[in-house]
Amino acid sequence: MSAFSDYLENKVLDHVFGGNAYSAPGTLYLALYTSDPGDDNSGTECSGTSYARQTIAFTVTADTASNTSAVEFPTAGSAWGTITHVGILDALTSGNLLAHGALTSAKTVASGDVFRVPAGDLDITLA
Repeated sequence: MSAFSDYLENKVLDHVFGGNAYSAPGTLYLALYTSDPGDDNSGTECSGTSYARQTIAFTVTADTASNTSAVEFPTAGSAWGTITHVGILDALTSGNLLAHGALTSAKTVASGDVFRVPAGDLDITLA
């Protein structure tokens, strides 16, 4: 993933330099996007029959967080469009975007397809 959202950047700055505690969300969710969500989450999140954000967990080693296990979305009940980006959010619906990035290659999800992210394939790096 290439970027933290404006929301998370502000929370981290306020936590570290403002002395105001930020509590990490108990559950993180992976969302699929058909356009770049940007730092302000203004992109288009996927929609379609049976689409729902999926829970995701990370293992952190040095400056990189990688998804601990595979993430599998339900079988698409309709076309979801061409997925170009993913985002990590703090809620199943609505909520705040925390990080986002473009896929290495876009994936068109047709009815009957299953979108999967293998374990260790989603990395968030701070350098």
